[in-house]
Amino acid sequence: MVEISRLSESEEGYIETIYRLIREHGYARAADIADALNVKPPSVTSMIQKLDEQNFVTYIRYRGVVLTPKGTLLAETLERRHQTFKKFLIMIGVSEENAEKDACEIEHKINRETAEKLAKFVEFVQSAPCTPPFLEHFKQYCRTGKRPRQCRVESKAKKAI
Repeated sequence: MVEISRLSESEEGYIETIYRLIREHGYARAADIADALNVKPPSVTSMIQKLDEQNFVTYIRYRGVVLTPKGTLLAETLERRHQTFKKFLIMIGVSEENAEKDACEIEHKINRETAEKLAKFVEFVQSAPCTPPFLEHFKQYCRTGKRPRQCRVESKAKKAI
């Protein structure tokens, strides 16, 4: 796995954008990257040079930017993280639109261990033969503000009376 903690959120954003543009169009030109990120072309040039020095991209003058194997691995890791967070947020009832936006923010801020555990949790829940009862109970709680009867817990204070 590529260590992503040493990159800035901005650097990760460029890698993701280049990856997405290549997947969608087959290429990533500096002008397209600038448009996608809403930045000026000189900013793109500067970042591409920085990412090239770190061996994440290769810039071919007049042809565009390509990801190196290291850059591709990083982009795929970031994409998996993003999808994990998005799936989790949708799982707990967040709208798809908000889940997309929030996953984008979370993926750059969370540490590797947390991301791996959350990915395992999402995988576990999604591969369950049926929806886990706690998830249905949580959804009901979100709708009504009350715990379902099956999962109510009596407080110690009530038991003492």
